[in-house]
Amino acid sequence: MNAERDLAPLAPSVVRALNDKLYEKRKVAALEIEKLVREFVAQNNTSQIKHVIQILSQEFALSQHPHSRKGGLIGLAACSIALGKDSGLYLKELIEPVLTCFNDADSRLRYYACEALYNIVKVARGSVLPHFNVLFDGLSKLAADPDPNVKSGSELLDRLLKDIVTESNQFDLVGFIPLLRERIYSNNQYARQFIISWILVLESVPDINLLDYLPEILDGLFQILGDNSKEIRKMCEVALGEFLKEIKKNPSSVKFAEMANILVIHCQAADDLIQLTAMCWMREFIQLAGRVMLPYSSGILTAVLPCLSYDDRKKNIKEVANVCNQSLMKLVIPEDDEMDEAKQTLPAEPTSEESLSKPEAASNSSLDASGDSNFSNSSVFTVTSCERIQVTLNLDGIVQVLDCHLHDTSIGMMTRIAVLKWLYHLYIKTPRKMFRHTDSLFPILLRTLSDESDEVILKDLEVLAEIASSPAGQTEGHGPSDVSDVRPSPVELHVPARAGQLSSSGTKGLECSPSTPTMNSYFYKFMINLLKRFSSERKLLDTRGAFIIRQLCLLLNAENIFHSMADILLREEDLKFASTMVHTLNTILLTSSELFQLRNQLKDLKTPESRNLFCCLYRSWCHNPVTTVSLCFLTQNYKHAYDLIQKFGDLEVTVDFLTEVDKLVQLIECPIFTYLRLQLLDVKNNPYLIKALYGLLMLLPQSSAFQLLSHRLQCVPNPELMQTTDSTKPSTSFKRASASNIDYTELLQHFEKVQNKHLEARHQRAGRAEQLDRRVVL
Repeated sequence: MNAERDLAPLAPSVVRALNDKLYEKRKVAALEIEKLVREFVAQNNTSQIKHVIQILSQEFALSQHPHSRKGGLIGLAACSIALGKDSGLYLKELIEPVLTCFNDADSRLRYYACEALYNIVKVARGSVLPHFNVLFDGLSKLAADPDPNVKSGSELLDRLLKDIVTESNQFDLVGFIPLLRERIYSNNQYARQFIISWILVLESVPDINLLDYLPEILDGLFQILGDNSKEIRKMCEVALGEFLKEIKKNPSSVKFAEMANILVIHCQAADDLIQLTAMCWMREFIQLAGRVMLPYSSGILTAVLPCLSYDDRKKNIKEVANVCNQSLMKLVIPEDDEMDEAKQTLPAEPTSEESLSKPEAASNSSLDASGDSNFSNSSVFTVTSCERIQVTLNLDGIVQVLDCHLHDTSIGMMTRIAVLKWLYHLYIKTPRKMFRHTDSLFPILLRTLSDESDEVILKDLEVLAEIASSPAGQTEGHGPSDVSDVRPSPVELHVPARAGQLSSSGTKGLECSPSTPTMNSYFYKFMINLLKRFSSERKLLDTRGAFIIRQLCLLLNAENIFHSMADILLREEDLKFASTMVHTLNTILLTSSELFQLRNQLKDLKTPESRNLFCCLYRSWCHNPVTTVSLCFLTQNYKHAYDLIQKFGDLEVTVDFLTEVDKLVQLIECPIFTYLRLQLLDVKNNPYLIKALYGLLMLLPQSSAFQLLSHRLQCVPNPELMQTTDSTKPSTSFKRASASNIDYTELLQHFEKVQNKHLEARHQRAGRAEQLDRRVVL
């Protein structure tokens, strides 16, 4: 190399010193370069300045020889020092070769590059901001450098650059965000630490609004939150906490919609810290953004519902998830049932600008319109201008998520309860739209009745009762019990025609189609499918049957329930099940406090409705002889009870039959039949009551029940001793019976007919059993 020709204006001695392996000699050369450049600055000789920088860059900093590169770096730093405030005019030429040396294989050279760039940036200060992205990119790589000296040098440069950004108001945040978004996904711990430190710095600068670009980096922040380093996790927690504070202060400027799906993803993270933090953010988003979050309800529920069944090890996550669930539920309002989907629906992922710029089209879209008093409590729910955005509830997506969770047998009890609460809430707030999904939800709701938890069954019954009673479920053009609404399916019983059409006798008072003025067309379907469920799953009937029916009597009209079930059982082909079911219903009728009003209604048979109910129940109760007698005792039809007992002599008396008579005797001694026992004092006016009880006594073997009833009958007083001055008055019991206009002869014939069917069925079962035994012997 011809130093004098090629490298002028640098003196040959300076060139030799720059190429020397000793640092001291290179430093001396740098001082000479600094002096030379100062002279050019004084002469305003920009061309020579550029030429010197070019020589130091091309011939030294980018040289193949390591010592030459080191000389070039210190020479460029000397140029910057000499240029002073004018260095900003030459920053591109000064910085680029130094940054190239950041990638050098020699750690010492990388360190000298840090040192050189530090001097350049220190002199230029704010002038380096237009080149911030390349500086940041280079520093992010050095932050993960394996050499501790290089890393230490990069940290000094990093702090200097942060000071410059903090004191400047000319930082190009828009240009920086793409680079930050790219670098934030680094898996290196030191690089992550570097990224978080810069985010904290930018967040602290008043003139820099990083919140506007939070959707760009939020996902990366949550990924860094799962780092193995406790220090990095803590730094990331702080950064996220600062962002959340800023969101609470300025909710109107937050792009909630753009970050909703990011939170949904991280609310399902396996890492507890990530999940808890994301869930806390989701809680704040729902409470601050309000109905803006509704389009994302299905995703939110997918993330939140499983957390409700967490144990105490994840108690914090569970509690926050519960608040999210409750807050989201409150966003659903009755107006959602009326909104025109074609006009009101937001895009699947609406932008925050679009969401927040839309004017309020209807004031009833705000949370207060729901009528929930909790919405007025600002400590529970902060109402913001965001809530006035009119959005449409994505009901199809929500129902799909709820249905999926109900089908998942592995989910916990609290999650199932929450799902059922959601369904109930949706049927209350948006019944018209929900009934579009009822046919698909109905089977799983019925299967849920077999759940192990009483709480789940209670909530399930609430949903089914709401379906059965909601006016929105009334099928147009059909009455509530019109069977055209009920279509046969694998989970349904055969639907009988209306009882009035089935009655061949045409006897007055025997029409027993359920009268359900407060029920809809799903009520009868529900009763049919419930009985089918009991028929196919006898364990459910034995363990939970009474519990389910009693709760339904609280939730719905008890008379309608018994009326419709009796109507359905009247045509049940499985006679054994019909007998068992009638026995269950009769026990509930006689013993449950929930049926007190219905018992009183049946006791006197004063109204046409009560007499019609008695006839309907009687015809189905005939599947079980003893329950039929107990119904007659309840309704004070003592003569007919006596007539029935007389027919018992023609029946096949089995152990089960005698057991039921034994239970009836026990019932007679219960408070339910207090009025019956008191009527034994009026021997003259209640002869058939005494005869009926004696008939039961004659049926029983000499057991404890026999002794009990015998002792009771021994207490019946002598009629001669009980005569009073008003004994000549006609029998009230006979007057009531004759006034009821019930054809008891026809009822008795119906009883005989049903019992003959049962006898024939028992003989057929016995014949099949005998044939099976013969086959086994053969």
